[in-house]
Amino acid sequence: MQTPFLVVDRGILAANIERAQRWADDRGLRLRPHVKTHKCVEIGRMQTDAGASGITVATIGEAEVFADAGFDDLFVAYPLWPSDEARARVAAVSARARVLIGIDSAEAAAGWAGTGSHSTDLLALKRSQNAVECDQFPETLSGPGGAGREVRALIEVDSGHHRSGVPAELAGELAVAAEACGLGVEGVFTFPGHSYAPGEGRAKAAGDEASALVSAADSLREAGVQPWVISGGSTPSLAATGSGLKESRPGVYVFNDAQQWELGSCGPDDIALTCHATVVSHAGGRLVLDSGSKVLGADRPPWASGFGRLLDHPDARIVILSEHHAVAELAGPLPPLGSTVRVVPNHACNAVNLVDALEIVEAGRRVATWAVAARGRNC
Repeated sequence: MQTPFLVVDRGILAANIERAQRWADDRGLRLRPHVKTHKCVEIGRMQTDAGASGITVATIGEAEVFADAGFDDLFVAYPLWPSDEARARVAAVSARARVLIGIDSAEAAAGWAGTGSHSTDLLALKRSQNAVECDQFPETLSGPGGAGREVRALIEVDSGHHRSGVPAELAGELAVAAEACGLGVEGVFTFPGHSYAPGEGRAKAAGDEASALVSAADSLREAGVQPWVISGGSTPSLAATGSGLKESRPGVYVFNDAQQWELGSCGPDDIALTCHATVVSHAGGRLVLDSGSKVLGADRPPWASGFGRLLDHPDARIVILSEHHAVAELAGPLPPLGSTVRVVPNHACNAVNLVDALEIVEAGRRVATWAVAARGRNC
């Protein structure tokens, strides 16, 4: 097969999925993995078969793909803006799946309020003196004529990443505003994106996440809204995740990548996704490969030691990345011209979104080709 192409080791993939699910089960957490990493229906099914409570998506387009494939519990973890087109598409998805959306403003809440149905009934249920906190969602309420399900919201809070989300102490105020205009609120969520930092950054981000979510959940309760869902999670901070959460949403853990390897949240034996590339030159005493940014992605955070790594040469680093070539420096004899090497992309999510399919191997033998079904569904 002509290089470059992305390869997934099915055995390592399965082990990564099982390990994360066991981690969540041991802590009494729901695991709702973020499928933007793989965008692949077969991998999503492996995750739900292992025990995931639902899936997280980044866009309405991803939600549509996975709903079409039969996934019936979806969270769009982003403060979506309620354009007419977005409202119509989300309502269509809700006809066949439970849908949660993220909000971080009263304006967005007002715009989304008409998408669902029976919101006053749900509000009465939550405000009932007999309503008690539990680890299960309330019963799903059907939409008009029984054709759909109500679209409900989670309040996004900023736990230190400073991208989107309200301050934790204001979550209750926003929840009341949302429910007053008819949008049911199920709880709170955050993304501790500042966990992508070396040293003590992962543990600090996990602590910030737990503190923010506990404060946000308390804010909802004080406002009379029950936080059925308290959701956080990232792959780097997973091991350090603190108390107070009910749900975790890691994504990259299924594959891992050079960033996770460098941060210490995985080892080389945990990396399931690689790019197979051919050695095309030894110019300058370095390794020139046919895998550039158009298959590896161009991500390189300031702390990263290169644009990617070589799985079988742990000390090697990709030092130059152009559109169709990568240049790696490594000590010792260079792999021969024409040979194939396994490149670990810095960011698995970006690499996957650049290809149409993943080649699946087991015990070193190709056994399947899986489509990247949600590739390019960026809105």
